[in-house]
Amino acid sequence: MTIREVEHEITVQAPATAVYRLIAEVENWPRIFPPTIYVDHSPQGPGEEVIRIWATANGEAKTWTSRRTLDSEALRITFRQEVSAPPVAAMGGAWVIEPVSDTSSRVRLLHDYRAVDDDPKGLEWIDEAVDRNSRSELAALRKNVELAYASDDLTFSFEDTVQIAGSAKDVYDFVDQAGLWSERLPHVATVRLTEDTPGLQELEMDTRAKDGSVHTTKSYRVTFPHRKIAYKQTTLPALMTLHTGYWTFTENEAGVAASSQHTVTINTDNIAAVLGPDATVGDAKEYVRTALSTNSRATLGHAKDHAEQRAGR
Repeated sequence: MTIREVEHEITVQAPATAVYRLIAEVENWPRIFPPTIYVDHSPQGPGEEVIRIWATANGEAKTWTSRRTLDSEALRITFRQEVSAPPVAAMGGAWVIEPVSDTSSRVRLLHDYRAVDDDPKGLEWIDEAVDRNSRSELAALRKNVELAYASDDLTFSFEDTVQIAGSAKDVYDFVDQAGLWSERLPHVATVRLTEDTPGLQELEMDTRAKDGSVHTTKSYRVTFPHRKIAYKQTTLPALMTLHTGYWTFTENEAGVAASSQHTVTINTDNIAAVLGPDATVGDAKEYVRTALSTNSRATLGHAKDHAEQRAGR
């Protein structure tokens, strides 16, 4: 049995306790780690939790379940995959955060793993994925922790909700069946949807802006019938460095409340090129929010018509 042990590290200009907290709170992960699409977590007692992660590895979308032990005093988080995705047979490791000074810290990311049937090609695939993801995660961690200490608030969230006199299933199906959007949504020119793993979708589409220009975007989506679809955009428009979000479908006495939530980080490097030399971060936020909200509300409006027609309303 071949067990590989590897270590990656990086120095971050932020206090060790702040870095620990960011890693411990897994709901932050899609925002700070490029490979992570979505994380679901269930507390299992003091300092123990089970998390399910959906992420990309070597360009492929994967999902796995891990058990984590959190030690806030030692600034250490250990993890062990409970359900791994082939070619991984077993994987575990730890995040170790060490204070360097009051304002900087060293983050060490440890991994141990083995391949299914000790297959050399499988092990090589894991080596490459662990190395790429570890470097990506640590670089993103440093960038995002340090951004948290910057003066500009570049990340923001917003939500649009529409009340629909129909069933949650019909509204969910409309959003889930994105492969039909080019036929159902005027702002979608073309769409390519694949779902090789049930509940894990890859969505690429060309959308039309109000000025007639066409933009290509790519997202990974995680589906939870018939209540939620979470997503992360991986091919981004010029004004964004991050775009995550989710659709939720909540039944109530009047039918279903369908919501579209977005979390966005503004790309300050492109504000002048897109909006002009005098544009501010505030202008960019308003522009992005209007564009995303317009598309979301259009999608929710068509989903409303679809569900209410099926309900005979």
